[in-house]
Amino acid sequence: MNKILLLLTIFLSVLSNIPLNAQFKDWSNKIGIRGSILLPENEFANFGFSGNDDFSFNWFKFSYTGEAFFGFKVSKVTELQLNLGLGIYSGKAYFDDPDESFGEYKSTLIPVNLRLRVSPWDIPEWNPYFYLGSGVMGFDLSEIRSPNVGGEHTDNAGWCGIFLLGVGAEFALSNNILFDVSLGSTFSTSHELDGYKSGDNGIGDYYLNLGVGLSFISESCDSDKDGDGIGRCDEQKSGTDPHNPDTDNDGLSDGDEMLIYKTNPLKSDTDGDFLSDFDELFTYKTDPLNADTDGDGLSDGDEVLDYTTDPLKTDSDSDDLTDSDEVHIYKTLPTRSDTDGDGLSDGGELHIYYNNPLNPDSDGDGLSDGDEVINYGTDPNNRDTDGGTVSDFHEVRRGTDPFNANDDIIKIDVPIVLEGIMFAKEKSDITPESEIILQGALETLKTYTDIIVEISGHTDNIGSNEQNMALSQRRADSVRFWLIQKGIEPDRIIAKGYGEDFPRVPNDSRENRSLNRRIEFKRIK
Repeated sequence: MNKILLLLTIFLSVLSNIPLNAQFKDWSNKIGIRGSILLPENEFANFGFSGNDDFSFNWFKFSYTGEAFFGFKVSKVTELQLNLGLGIYSGKAYFDDPDESFGEYKSTLIPVNLRLRVSPWDIPEWNPYFYLGSGVMGFDLSEIRSPNVGGEHTDNAGWCGIFLLGVGAEFALSNNILFDVSLGSTFSTSHELDGYKSGDNGIGDYYLNLGVGLSFISESCDSDKDGDGIGRCDEQKSGTDPHNPDTDNDGLSDGDEMLIYKTNPLKSDTDGDFLSDFDELFTYKTDPLNADTDGDGLSDGDEVLDYTTDPLKTDSDSDDLTDSDEVHIYKTLPTRSDTDGDGLSDGGELHIYYNNPLNPDSDGDGLSDGDEVINYGTDPNNRDTDGGTVSDFHEVRRGTDPFNANDDIIKIDVPIVLEGIMFAKEKSDITPESEIILQGALETLKTYTDIIVEISGHTDNIGSNEQNMALSQRRADSVRFWLIQKGIEPDRIIAKGYGEDFPRVPNDSRENRSLNRRIEFKRIK
């Protein structure tokens, strides 16, 4: 019993110092060699100086076996091994007086056996197992020296049956080489391995064995060391790396790519749209097998990376134009339904109103296309919808009807205040905004070529009367000069300043004073 404990201690010590790093279930055939130290168990074993002193080892002589074996896998947890060995079984014994030696024996052993190994555990780092088996063993008492002791002396050679049981573990040294450590017992049906037969009763001579070995394995086609769900042979056929679960490093395992998504495990971007297969599947929900998932003419990569459009929608901004048409044909923004911000969608401008989606005022009349269509109903492609010579903007600004050409010309039977004529503060320079109002007066003079008009200037009561008189005259002169520049004969226009003498309303508030600062247009002949 003490010897078994000692061997078990040595066995566990060896196990604790072996690196752990492999799988052990994926192989098809195995060959190997094994060497074992034997502790014989027979009539002489354990007989020491003080009788049956189990721990004396006075009887011990070096015993060993060397074996070659071939193994093949029966299932994931079982293996059959055919073993052929050659070894030495030897020992000696003493009486209480160490000078009275009573013999030595030495047998040559040739064990042949079949073992069933069982490994029900699936542990990545190591492969513990237990085994049992049976076979035959040849023995030859090549050396025996024995004085006359009790019992029957033999010096036979022959064959006997053997039975085996034990435990062990495998550890990977590389992908194809395993280190094996085992502890077991081999029981024989013979009592004559030690050259001394004490009787036929009980178990025959046997031995304990502590063995180490090397196994060389060939992987099976189903071997999946990288755990990607694809066997070794299938990975070799497809060109993927059987030791890397994600050959193209796209975030998808080779098995998922081949079996589930049908993507190319050798290309991180199967459809060549500059999005990885993983991103297409889990980030953008696009089709990794189709470079243009929504079929709008833009690749998924261009939509995501360049234009920030939706690769799942042909019309990202819902303006009735495909993203591709907006980018390549119309040059509008595919993520903005109203590129020019005029209040009309790009699709509406192109297919309904036929105006420019890149210009908020297609006809250049001063009104946005949206205002013309939505608010005024005018033609956004015609700056003068009624054709009466005054633009839609001018008519809207002065309150005339942009659909009635007859009101484009200012009637001059009575003095008309040109509302909106603006000057720089305390100056006579006409602002650009005022030119729009003067356009109506210009059209009147061009229409009625035989009339003479007076342009009168008026101010509020701020400042002296002399100053206001001079300022109103300068402003009237500025308007007269503007009309002359536009082609009206100078002798048809009279400019006169009235200062603060003719207010429209009392100069008692800021608003009223603003009304009194004005230019009037009236016919005098």
